[in-house]
Amino acid sequence: MNPETPVKPISRPLAMVPLCIFVAIFFGSGVYHMMQGTEFAFYQIKAPVAALPAMVAAVLLAKGSVEDRVLPYLRGVGDINIATMCMVFLLAGAFSQVTNAIGGVDATVSLGLKLLPAPFLLPGLFLVSGFVATAMGTSMGTVAAIAPVAVGISQSTGIEMALCVGAVVGGAMFGDNLSMISDTTIAATRTQGCKMRDKLLFNLRLALPAALITTVILLLLSSGGEPVTGDVENYWLVLPYLLVLGLAVAGINVLVVLMSGILFSTLQGMLTGSYSIGVAADDIYRGFESMIEIMLLSLFIGGLSRMMTEGGGKTWLTDTARRLLSRGGKLSSRAGEAGIAILVSICNLFTANNTVAILATGGVARDLSSEADIDPRRSASLLDIFSCIIQGVIPWGAQILLAGSIAKISPLEIAATVHYVWILAAVAILAIITGFPRIRRES
Repeated sequence: MNPETPVKPISRPLAMVPLCIFVAIFFGSGVYHMMQGTEFAFYQIKAPVAALPAMVAAVLLAKGSVEDRVLPYLRGVGDINIATMCMVFLLAGAFSQVTNAIGGVDATVSLGLKLLPAPFLLPGLFLVSGFVATAMGTSMGTVAAIAPVAVGISQSTGIEMALCVGAVVGGAMFGDNLSMISDTTIAATRTQGCKMRDKLLFNLRLALPAALITTVILLLLSSGGEPVTGDVENYWLVLPYLLVLGLAVAGINVLVVLMSGILFSTLQGMLTGSYSIGVAADDIYRGFESMIEIMLLSLFIGGLSRMMTEGGGKTWLTDTARRLLSRGGKLSSRAGEAGIAILVSICNLFTANNTVAILATGGVARDLSSEADIDPRRSASLLDIFSCIIQGVIPWGAQILLAGSIAKISPLEIAATVHYVWILAAVAILAIITGFPRIRRES
C-alpha cells in the first residue's frame, strides 16, 4: 500500500482494553488497600507502574511483527506535545523546589496570614490557599502548608474543624486549577492545543464567580477570632511567583517563563547570602526528581494513546460518545461539552488523579470539541475544571486524605464542606447549559 494513501480510521473496541487494564489495576488496588485500612489507599501503586501491564496488552493486541507493534508506541512517546509537556513538568518542578528552598512558600503563606482580618478567617483561609496554590502549582503542597494553620484557627476560635479544613482544600483546588505551572493546566492545554494564557483567562470567567460565592458563604459561616500573623519578614520572596504569573499572562512561552522564574529565584536566594549555585543545582535536580512520576506517566500514556488511536480504540470511543450524545444528528456544542465533562469526571472518579484523567481523555475530548466546533480554550477549561471538581470531593482523593490526616477527622466530613468545588460544579454545569461565556472557536 502506498504510505501516502489516506486510510479510513478503523473503529475497534478491543483497542480500549489497555486503558481499561490500567484503570482496573489503579482503581482495584485503591479499593483493596482502602478495605485493608491503608492510609492513602489509592496511591499505593504508582500510576506509571500500573501502566506497564497496559503497555504489554497494547503490544499483544496490535498486529504485525514485533517492530510493527512497538513502533506506534514509540511514536506516541516521541510526540511533540508529550515531549513539550515533559519539559514543562521538569521545569515546573525545578521552579517549585528552588522557590521553596529560598523560603518563598513560607513568605507567601506568612504574607497571606498577616493580611487576614479577624472577622474573615474562613474566607481568608480560602483566599490564602488559592493564592498559594496558584503560586506553587500544587494543591497537595498547599494543603500541607495551610491545613495545620487551619487546625490551629479552629482550635483557638471554636469554628468547626471541617469548615476550616474544607476552606483550605477548596482554595487549593481553586488556585491549582488556575496556576500556570500546575500539571493539570499543562496537560489540559497541551492535549487541547491552546495557550496557557488563553485557558487561564477563559477559566477565570467560571472560577471567579464560584470563588466569590464561596467567599460570601464562608463569610456568613465565620464566627470571628483573633488575627493570625506569620513569622517570616522577607515578603519580597513572593516576587518569583508574581513574575511567573505576570510573564505567563503576557503570553510569553511557558518554557521561557519557567526558566526565568528559576533564574530569578536563584539570584534572590544568593542575595540573602545563604544560597549558592551548587545548592541551587541540587535543588533544581530535586525538582526534576519530584516530577519523574508524572513525566513517566505522560510518556506511557502518550504511547498508549497512539496505539489505541491506530488500533481504532479512540475512534470507537469517540463514535460511541457521539452516538449517545447526538441522538443520530450532528453533535451540538452543548452535547460535546457535556461529553467532555462526563468522560474526564468518570476517569477521575476511578483513578483519583486529575492529571491522569486529563491525559487519558484528552485525545477524545479534542476530537469531540473539533466535531462540535468547541473552542480549544473552552474544552481545556472544562477538562481541568471537571477533573478538579471530582478530585476535590472524592474522599479517596489525595488532597482530602491529606487534610483529614492533618486535622484528624473523617475525609467524608471534609468532602461535605469543600464549598468551592460544589459551587464550581454548579457554575460549570450552568455554563454548559447556557453556553456562557460566549466564545468563538479559533481557527
